[in-house]
Amino acid sequence: MALRADQGSKSTLRRHYRPPAWLVDEVDMLIDLDARLTRVRTTMRVRRNPAADAASEPFSLSGVDLVTRSVRVNGLEVDGNRRRLDGESMVIGSVPDQAEVETEVEIAPERNTALEGLYLSGAMLLTQCEAEGFRKITWFPDRPDVMARYRVRLEGDRDAFPVLLSNGNCVEHGELEGNRHFSVWDDPFPKPSYLFAIAAGRLASVSDRFVTRGGRSVDLHILSEPENLDRLDHAMGSLKRSMRWDEERFGLEYDLDVYHIVATHDFNMGAMENKSLNIFNARYVLADQQTATDGDFEAVEAVIAHEYFHNWTGNRVTCRDWFQLTLKEGLTVFRDQEFTSDLHSRPVKRIHDVANLMARQFPEDAGPMAHPIRPERYVEINNFYTSTVYEKGSEVVRMYQTLLGRDGFRRGLDLYFSRHDGQAVTCDDFLAAMADANGRDLDQFERWYRQVGTPVVQASTRFDKTSGELVLTLSQKLSDHPDNAGLGPLLIPVALGFLDRDNRSLPIRLAGSARAPTETLLLELDQDKDEFRFPGLPADALPSLLRDFSAPVHLHYDWSLEQLARLAGFDPDPVNRWRAGRRLAEALLHAGIDSDSGLPDQSSLLASAWRAILTDPGLDAGLAAELLSLPGESELAEQRERVDPEQVHRARRDLATYLSDHLAAELNAIYRQCDDGKPWTADGPAMGRRRLKNTALHWLSAASDRNWSVQAWAQYRKADNMTDRFAALKALVHGRADEASAALNDFAERFADDPLVMDKWFAVQATLPAPEVVEQLDVLLDHPAFSIRNPNKVRSLIGSFAMANPIAFHRADGAGYAFLADKVAELDAINPQVAARLVSAFNRWRRFEPARAGLMEAQLRGLADRPNLSPDVGEIVSAALRPVRA
Repeated sequence: MALRADQGSKSTLRRHYRPPAWLVDEVDMLIDLDARLTRVRTTMRVRRNPAADAASEPFSLSGVDLVTRSVRVNGLEVDGNRRRLDGESMVIGSVPDQAEVETEVEIAPERNTALEGLYLSGAMLLTQCEAEGFRKITWFPDRPDVMARYRVRLEGDRDAFPVLLSNGNCVEHGELEGNRHFSVWDDPFPKPSYLFAIAAGRLASVSDRFVTRGGRSVDLHILSEPENLDRLDHAMGSLKRSMRWDEERFGLEYDLDVYHIVATHDFNMGAMENKSLNIFNARYVLADQQTATDGDFEAVEAVIAHEYFHNWTGNRVTCRDWFQLTLKEGLTVFRDQEFTSDLHSRPVKRIHDVANLMARQFPEDAGPMAHPIRPERYVEINNFYTSTVYEKGSEVVRMYQTLLGRDGFRRGLDLYFSRHDGQAVTCDDFLAAMADANGRDLDQFERWYRQVGTPVVQASTRFDKTSGELVLTLSQKLSDHPDNAGLGPLLIPVALGFLDRDNRSLPIRLAGSARAPTETLLLELDQDKDEFRFPGLPADALPSLLRDFSAPVHLHYDWSLEQLARLAGFDPDPVNRWRAGRRLAEALLHAGIDSDSGLPDQSSLLASAWRAILTDPGLDAGLAAELLSLPGESELAEQRERVDPEQVHRARRDLATYLSDHLAAELNAIYRQCDDGKPWTADGPAMGRRRLKNTALHWLSAASDRNWSVQAWAQYRKADNMTDRFAALKALVHGRADEASAALNDFAERFADDPLVMDKWFAVQATLPAPEVVEQLDVLLDHPAFSIRNPNKVRSLIGSFAMANPIAFHRADGAGYAFLADKVAELDAINPQVAARLVSAFNRWRRFEPARAGLMEAQLRGLADRPNLSPDVGEIVSAALRPVRA
């Protein structure tokens, strides 16, 4: 593995954590901003850490790509004999136990294509410091458990940078000579360096005010380029709803006088929660009727909420080290999920989150980079901003609430903040607060933070004629990952119910329990195997297991296809109703994949279940749209020992056509019913109707009868909103309609000047399920709207192709693999974070049939042999090629 010489491939291990030898109490920064050459003077008041066993350890700073002009200790220049450079570290000898350390450096933002540290985005200067970007701005002990108070003075040209923003409250601003000006920002709350932020440029804003429950008046500003000013209102409304919800649900108020959000088109991730100055990918800020889909509106609201909620779960209380990342991210994902559920449809939101977990995180759990939600080791920390840390971490937090109840969870969170406000802490501290606040032993629950892979819960039922009880047997098994050795059984909450032969809910209670019967009961599986007895149930009671997806596990139970059809039609738990429909579809699809004679006759069971959904006038439209879904080709591939992408694609296409042909009348009826001609609104019921209408159009586009294209083309032309326009465009393009070319040309002409909408145009073509897409990608790469230096563009075109178009990516001749490997190599020299995300498309290469597996392995080995491979890409390639455990 030819890694860059300056970084190497040594793993950082959680067990090697030591408290910092030195603490930084205060930081003063003077930053003279210029795109070509920015000068940074940093003054740190430092002291030895009395809690660290490092009385003789010298003072050490981290820095990358810095031109160092001076280093002073207590005002005296440090000569070369007293400071030593070692890779990314500068070690200064003979620093007094309390001292003032000052550094002056120069950096070049316009050359920073990795978008970490201070970089140029259009005409703006912005920062991204999580996880280790601050060391690209100045020398600093850049680790999350070093928390300091910051005072920052920004200076710059008034024409180039009329807006100068940093963290905290603005305490001073004024004019300087030479058409220059300055602003001074004071953040009274100690924070780690990864939360430092700057935004400077020609920005316009929408402004509002929020008064907290305690009476604080907070000025709110959301900023973007002036041409986007009319697309910021939804973001502002989302922010205010988030602030109010956090007060009402968790009693958490905002703590400063101002809150800024800045949108940029150049950002590696979704958004960043920097204290009082959030910096966002523009796709999670800009939204209006003509340019954003309903999904975009929902995502803007959720991500703005997520970053705001970090003010307490991440900023006021942060993580001690990067192994504890799920402490802030898993918890905050859970909070944003609850926010959306409380404001909108809880069943729809829960189904969406579970579907996302199964599609993205379960494969991660089964892949070569599998890790616990609290990892034990890493080479490059940026590779562990994963679905496991975020989404599975959220499921672990949700299990606290499931086990303790909503009130118990709130008590635990209150105690957590009371104990640790202003501190950098660990997952163990969070667990201790939950346990202590509720008087509950949660030692066994701690194993969720250490286990690797998706646990399997096996369930079976039998009827005990002697006792007249229905007996449920549950057992659990962890993956064979070496980190699971000797771990012992997990504490797994299993919510369940039963239906009678007429599909009505049965009241249930455990044998020997004095509690009143209930229709949903929570069991706790804390043994490798356990038995639960239910008196008074009929022998043929139909189990509904793991309701509301009460734990992130694979559940195995031997339901018949007929029983799954019953659950898909009548289970009162929406998540289990959705999951039963998916299980039924999976069974049919796998039978079709394995058969030379097409789909099995039992496909009529799924058609009947869908017909019941389509003809149920009392069913929420948004929920109905979620229930009318099939597992994706990648999900099906994950469930198979050996994958032939063409067989998987054929089976899913055939089932979609079967359903469309057999349900054409019902699909057309629901389309007409939802196409009500009412003016566009962004409320929940209207979004639900559009979702169901476009779901019907999607399935109609799979029909043998091609008349649907007339319907889709008409919808495209008359659409007064992006949701309907883009749904019609996707149907036309992916359905290979005659009108597809005209629609694509019209779309590109309408939105040529809108980067976010053009991302949709790239993605819809990159995901066309056809092998010839590979050649079309080269044409799209040359389109004037595409830039390989822009992460959004890369994700929309290259990422969509590799991650969401299996039939084209896995083309038999390997052209898709060669294309991706070539782009990963190119991107690795530009933006290693983005390159690393893309190369993970190769992670599951061993599951494919031998010819394709060999082609993917060859591309991985070619990447591994490249000189100067970044640690970001190198770590993932190395893991993918690592020999499989016997």
